[in-house]
Amino acid sequence: MLQRAQVRITRHLEAELLVAHDLPLASYDVLMQLAEAPERRLRMNDLAGRVLLSRSGLTRLIDRLQRDGLVAREACADDARGLFAVLTERGASRLAEATPTYLRGIRTQFLDMLGPDDIGQVRSMLAKLDITGAP
Repeated sequence: MLQRAQVRITRHLEAELLVAHDLPLASYDVLMQLAEAPERRLRMNDLAGRVLLSRSGLTRLIDRLQRDGLVAREACADDARGLFAVLTERGASRLAEATPTYLRGIRTQFLDMLGPDDIGQVRSMLAKLDITGAP
């Protein structure tokens, strides 16, 4: 049942973001994670863990975002093999444009279906599961 709800909500968010902003949900998630990170940057390995993508899947997604000017790659000063993904100003603007659509989708597909007590219970359950997305 939980999986069905997740799939339904995810499909709705994906469709809304694509129609309104030509931005897939996975791309939105990457931009959001970078926006919330210190200096708007994360090492690629850390970013892959936060967005639940394989390193190769993230690499392909970052390639597309970089081509669109939404993300840049920067070398890691203390690790010659390490790379950072960095949110660009254009990426931050695109995220700001898409966020109301994303939040509206979360509200209409999830929050509006729950009462105040339900939301408190969900918050409590999620806290117990520690699914914050942080490593």
